[in-house]
Amino acid sequence: MGFKIKSISLYIILLSVFLLIGVLISFAIYYNYGIKKATLKDAVVYVSTGSNLSDQAALLVKEGVISDTLDYIRFARKAKYDRVYPGKYTIKKGMSLRDLNLLVSTGKQTPVKVSFNNIRTPEKLASVVSRYIESDSASMIAVLTCDSIHLKHGFDQANFLSMFIPNTYEVYWNYTPEEFVTRMKREYDRFWAKKSRQEKLKELDMTPQEVSILASIIIEESKAKQEFERIAGVYINRLKIGMPLQADPTVKFALGDPTIRRVLYSHLKVDSPYNTYKNRGLPPGVICVPPINAIESVLNYEKHELLYFCASPELNGLHLFAKTLSQHNKNAKAYASALNRRGIR
Repeated sequence: MGFKIKSISLYIILLSVFLLIGVLISFAIYYNYGIKKATLKDAVVYVSTGSNLSDQAALLVKEGVISDTLDYIRFARKAKYDRVYPGKYTIKKGMSLRDLNLLVSTGKQTPVKVSFNNIRTPEKLASVVSRYIESDSASMIAVLTCDSIHLKHGFDQANFLSMFIPNTYEVYWNYTPEEFVTRMKREYDRFWAKKSRQEKLKELDMTPQEVSILASIIIEESKAKQEFERIAGVYINRLKIGMPLQADPTVKFALGDPTIRRVLYSHLKVDSPYNTYKNRGLPPGVICVPPINAIESVLNYEKHELLYFCASPELNGLHLFAKTLSQHNKNAKAYASALNRRGIR
């Protein structure tokens, strides 16, 4: 009987020792991976598409986030956090290996802010956007100029740029060009789905693309925001009566030279569907990516009887407006004289 009690007591003692050792080992592991500070500094790292766990660990060492790769890789594999998600990650100093792995191995990346405006060509848009995301400008251009991509989103080549509403957007760094374009289409649809815009489109009897075309001309005509709605009213008046828009920026676009300061009669002879001196109605596409305030100026155009405008002879960026051709000719003559005095050819 005494032997049995001693055996049971010994068993309990040994079990207790093993449990204590297990607890101590578990705590050591938990401390090492779950509590112990592993990251050495605040950092932002970019994990490239196609990276594996070793690449990711090597990047963290290279960026000075951790001191070696061994513990990182060992824990990731043991915890099954070894899947690698590309992207931008913001890391804080003093994170444990567990927290670090949870962040960069489960795709909890930090969005990047993409901003663009003053865009005239797909090449320029590609150049700007590629500064913010992983894809290079060549890959972006290939998508922006692809006919099947245009058709997929309901546009043609001439009007595809009107799908990109200039603004600041939060996107993920590892977006592919196709994913970026799809995201911009969602933003475009959201922009035009607004009830007030839909009502004004109906009132104008214009499509969003037609509004964007006119807005792109307005922003190239004037940088004075206070004139946008009045200029929009002039062009809408002309469209209503079938009068050519006779917009100088469309001639510059047709000639491929937006830097022309003085549009001459010789320029007006250019044979192009974008030459609104030769062709009535709107040109086939936008001549730049119009900003939101230019788009809104068309939707909220000033209702008046003006049919003409030309740059002010003060050369201050503003314009003179007229109802009649005779008054317009006087304004145009004064402007031409001002250019001559300045030697602008």
